[in-house]
Amino acid sequence: MSAAPPTTVFVYGTLMPGERNAHVAAQGGAFRAQPARLPGHRLLHLWPEAYPAVVPAGADAAQAVRGYALTYAPADCPVALPFLDELEGVDEIPPLYTRQQVTLTLEGGETLAAWVYLYALEGRLTRPGVSAVAGGDWTTVADRRRTSQSDR
Repeated sequence: MSAAPPTTVFVYGTLMPGERNAHVAAQGGAFRAQPARLPGHRLLHLWPEAYPAVVPAGADAAQAVRGYALTYAPADCPVALPFLDELEGVDEIPPLYTRQQVTLTLEGGETLAAWVYLYALEGRLTRPGVSAVAGGDWTTVADRRRTSQSDR
């Protein structure tokens, strides 16, 4: 018997409460937002795109990304994921992000399974305009706002 898929999505950038794409997360239904960390990953800021990228930390497993665990009702998560997948370019060729299952740590120390969108365009990460976000918290990035129509 296999475990049920997660009903939680870890968001760390424009989908976080109060950020410019938070409304997309709400299109799938109500959710509970809890502060959380994604261990073993690092957070990058892309410019001029003005959005973040999360990638595995590799040898530096002590790194972690800060964000929110958005937990949907079991019936709502399958409704929410297509909206999130579209925003994250999961079905683009090549995909911009891929949705992966990970283990999060909630603020109180509890761990849970969740979905996360990991950046998929490795070639972009070798070009100018990529900076590591110290502390793994995208809200500390001063130039994270964008005014174009193509917000991610």
